Amino acid sequence: MLITSKGQVTIPQRIRNRYGLKPGTAVEFVAGDGKVLLRPAKRSRNPVDDWLKHATGAAKSKVTTAQVMKLTRGED
Repeated sequence: MLITSKGQVTIPQRIRNRYGLKPGTAVEFVAGDGKVLLRPAKRSRNPVDDWLKHATGAAKSKVTTAQVMKLTRGED
């Protein structure tokens, strides 16, 4: 396995599957003892982020964003 000129390397599919590394997974590199370890990044527990993730897409309305904006701005 080689590192590209941009510093990229392909993680083999079997490794990605085994450790649940999917597109968009944040990872971190930990160096020590002559090794470099790649692991999923530790997630900070931010209650606002948790709420936002849960709330995203929760509104199930047939009203468009433009209509909501018109209503909230008091436009006719």
